[in-house]
Amino acid sequence: MHHDPSNKLTDPHTAVRGVIDRRTMLVAGGLSFCGMSLPELVAQPAGIDSSSATGKARSTILIWLSGGTSHIDTWDMKPNAPENIRGPFKQIETSAPGLQICEHLPLLSQQAHHLAVIRSLGHYRRGTGDHHAGYYYNLTGHDPDPSFPQLLNARKPRPSDWPAIGTVVGYKSPPHPYLPQSITLPSKPGAPEYTRPGQFAARLGVQHDPLYVLGDAEDPMKFAAPAIELMGDVSVDRLQSRRQLLDQLNRSEQTFDQFASVETLQTFQEKAFSLLGSNKAKSAFDLSGEPDAVIERYGKTHNGMSMLMARRLVEAGVPFVSVFWKGNKKLAEAKNCKSGGGWDTHGNNFGCLKDVLLPELDLCFSALLGDLSERGLLDQTLVMVNSEMGRKPKIGDPRSGGEKGQGRDHWTHAMSVLMAGGGIRGGQAYGTSDRHAAYPADLPVAPEDIAKTVYHAMGIDDLTAVDKGGRPYNLMAEGRPILELF
Repeated sequence: MHHDPSNKLTDPHTAVRGVIDRRTMLVAGGLSFCGMSLPELVAQPAGIDSSSATGKARSTILIWLSGGTSHIDTWDMKPNAPENIRGPFKQIETSAPGLQICEHLPLLSQQAHHLAVIRSLGHYRRGTGDHHAGYYYNLTGHDPDPSFPQLLNARKPRPSDWPAIGTVVGYKSPPHPYLPQSITLPSKPGAPEYTRPGQFAARLGVQHDPLYVLGDAEDPMKFAAPAIELMGDVSVDRLQSRRQLLDQLNRSEQTFDQFASVETLQTFQEKAFSLLGSNKAKSAFDLSGEPDAVIERYGKTHNGMSMLMARRLVEAGVPFVSVFWKGNKKLAEAKNCKSGGGWDTHGNNFGCLKDVLLPELDLCFSALLGDLSERGLLDQTLVMVNSEMGRKPKIGDPRSGGEKGQGRDHWTHAMSVLMAGGGIRGGQAYGTSDRHAAYPADLPVAPEDIAKTVYHAMGIDDLTAVDKGGRPYNLMAEGRPILELF
């Protein structure tokens, strides 16, 4: 979404007038034409009692390294493995005695005393090895159903899917007074052609979907927050009239066949209007007031600015913020990185990591941890780094030239997850993989255990919900929280 700065709405109550076209107005109401991007702008469901919350965290930041991170080249290195497995990278000591990570993460190594590295995660018994299933399993904590291996990347998100962890956190958390419960930035993964399942509220209802805040393709400092930044051919004067907004939306009611009732649709419109008129909400998405030194610390990239915005949003009390890694295709091409700037390093794995991916992650992720700690926010913010899979220990993917291509294929048998803050005891590794980082060796965990750990950190011990027929059901029956991390 590209915006003309001259049309930016700075205050809906001033004489400055932005305009919005009909399609963007629908987005401003929190509605997409595919029905998959409704913001979580409704009140907490009746009957949910948050008084029993026991966790330390009030917010979670999920950093998702889209594509599948090479665990063996980052957090779970095997220096004694054969060369065709360990690769050329060396490990370095960190601020946490006995915890080593990759040499190309020097800034993060200084923040490792905040980190818990879970090295024994695997989902080979249930995963299918493709991106859709990996997203779904790790984002929801529920194993992919049979449609995933049947359809692979053609498997679209479904209303019957299990909800994303972030939407459950939003559903179970006290309603925020002026911001959505769950926010995703700077993109919607895989959209539109390969929109990844697992990132939505699904069976909880579209009213609990995240608000997608989209990064500007050309300017990392700009984000298009629906209902906040408007442009097009409908004036803000007209938007200020609730009746005109409802009339214009209702004329397009055939677009919204998937909604159960007009009342639900009007609830979105009312909540979007509230967000549109909130100066507090607008300021939470505005990076212009951040000092130059802070911008430089995070790095002026889409991912750096997204992590800075995540800090601002948890500072404002948003329960769940997801940052999905956005690849820099121009830089990737310039550095001969075969993954398009993402973590799907089938070819030139080591060049992509060393020259493109790890330097940016090192800068912005270390900045986020340091910034949260210095502001006294880390204890109340769980930070998690996850991905859809790990990478194959043996170097050489047949699809990219074998050993000569120096890539690593998909690998669901072992991967790593990072956690920090929110009551997590930093400076530790939990579990181990075998000598080739191929399979969990001890203390094995699965994505359902990671999900339960997030819920525990957030103080969510009641995971019941109610279906459309009024029948209660369990949002997550399997898994256990990894209490040893706390």
